Amino acid sequence: MKELPETSAETARTEKEYLYWLCQVPALGAVGIQALWESFGSFREIFCRSPEELSRRKIISRAAAAGISGWKERIADTTGQLNGLSGKGIRFVSFLDEEYPARLKHIYGRPAGLYVKGKLPKEEAPSVAIIGARGCSSYGRQVARMLGSSLGREGIQIISGLALGVDGEGHAGALSARADTFAVLGCGVDVCYPREHIDMYEQIRKNGGIISEFPLGAAPHPGHFPMRNRIISGLSDAVVVVEAREKSGSLITAELALEQGKEVMAVPGMITDALSRGCNNLIRQGAAAVTSPEDILEYFQIKRDKMIKLREKNEKTLAKNEKMVYSCLDLQPKFIDQVVEACGLPLGECMTILLELELRGYILQPTDHYYVKRI
Repeated sequence: MKELPETSAETARTEKEYLYWLCQVPALGAVGIQALWESFGSFREIFCRSPEELSRRKIISRAAAAGISGWKERIADTTGQLNGLSGKGIRFVSFLDEEYPARLKHIYGRPAGLYVKGKLPKEEAPSVAIIGARGCSSYGRQVARMLGSSLGREGIQIISGLALGVDGEGHAGALSARADTFAVLGCGVDVCYPREHIDMYEQIRKNGGIISEFPLGAAPHPGHFPMRNRIISGLSDAVVVVEAREKSGSLITAELALEQGKEVMAVPGMITDALSRGCNNLIRQGAAAVTSPEDILEYFQIKRDKMIKLREKNEKTLAKNEKMVYSCLDLQPKFIDQVVEACGLPLGECMTILLELELRGYILQPTDHYYVKRI
């Protein structure tokens, strides 16, 4: 890879302006930008070349070269936008900058630049991506949140994609432990997707960072998410898949992580559960099985005085009927009618006990009238 020659501060600033301009050109990806820079030696030089000169070296297509040429008239606008980012609480970190994450420098198709709200992950601190199904189970939600919280308390940075399901729960766990967590988006950093996570988006901005390679205002196009996945894995030292179907976007991230030389881990699940097939297949192919946070801490050689265990309930503190109702539940949600049938108590009494168990933190109600033991 061609190294950037030493330049004056003024030249470096000008190069960044031209790079920012080039990053706005539609349909020109990170690989094309990198190849152009390695060929021409500077972004200013790319700006000055004609479409014929850009396409002659067969680095990019003629259509892409024409697109670059047609974008030249917007250089003043893009420079103004770059200079105005700080007023929006956003900064553009290019691979020309010292702040650019070292973990990303050598991955294939590294982003030419990142838009950042908040911080970037610390280089000296370990980082783990917690990823998985959007439509995860109650068990998957609890495991993702527990891992985010447990690892966060040990100083491990949590990386994910802010998506519904496992991603969001991993972030939430880290936030509950007041740990640094970072969301990599498949849209502009000024766009919160999904909107249901707007409060979490704001918390992450204050307790970590929001990161994207896509221009401001970019919508969450489906094609963006495989691209953002290489950044999630790239920023991480290890990738943990909590729940994933046999064909899942999370498996794409796991494959990218392997290509990048990162550790891949997976939480095993029931062989009859479609949500566990992706994870079980990863383990069968050699991924490390995660049965507790210690499996991940051991990889990072983090020792603890007290081992983390799944939350165990001291049933001695429960009354007889409370024990009876609690024993009828497991980690798969059960409908109220199933609980009543299993414990043999009247509906009213059973619901009163379930409410008490929920208030005391013994169980969860993931959806109306469905109950599950809390990890």
